[in-house]
Amino acid sequence: MGSAIAKSISKGNYRLLLKGNNQASLDALIDEIKANDNTADAEAMACSTEACWEADIIILAVPFEAEKEIASKIKEVANQKIVISIANPLNKTYDGLVTAANTSAAEELQKLLPNSKVIKAFNTTFAADFSTPVIDGKQADAFIAGNDEEALETVSEIVSTAGFNPIVAGDLSVSRTLENMQLLLIQLGIKYNYNWLAGWKILHH
Repeated sequence: MGSAIAKSISKGNYRLLLKGNNQASLDALIDEIKANDNTADAEAMACSTEACWEADIIILAVPFEAEKEIASKIKEVANQKIVISIANPLNKTYDGLVTAANTSAAEELQKLLPNSKVIKAFNTTFAADFSTPVIDGKQADAFIAGNDEEALETVSEIVSTAGFNPIVAGDLSVSRTLENMQLLLIQLGIKYNYNWLAGWKILHH
């Protein structure tokens, strides 16, 4: 997901500071981005804290279980910044979520980063969706949730740059619904080999 998002938004006027655990893969990603657009501004960062200190918008393209550790490292440098949570708190058997019914991965991240503007985005998309975000001439929908109106507008622009139709679904508590939506899609995919993008294309009819 991190690679897919980075490649998609590199088409916009963004400076990308990329942090990953595999340096070789990160270098290859940057080479691919620049090969597709030699004007793209992307560089690897060795430290997540340093990357987040420089960034205005932070995208945590990590599993839910990794968010707590990362939040502890970036809490101070993410002050008043937009932090995008894409995580879905799935259990190991994909038959439920590990979060309680009255919360979500995004809301838990907001608790860990009380001075940041946490926005839920990209959690109902798959990495493969980024290569084909348009079906029959219509953009696939991507849902967004958050409590800060200005941050929602900024993230909507990022979602549009990535090729999707941004839909603001509500405040951050709506993340509970969005994360359950993705759980359902995964369950349908396992059971019926469900077509993910076709599911969200229905909203355009």
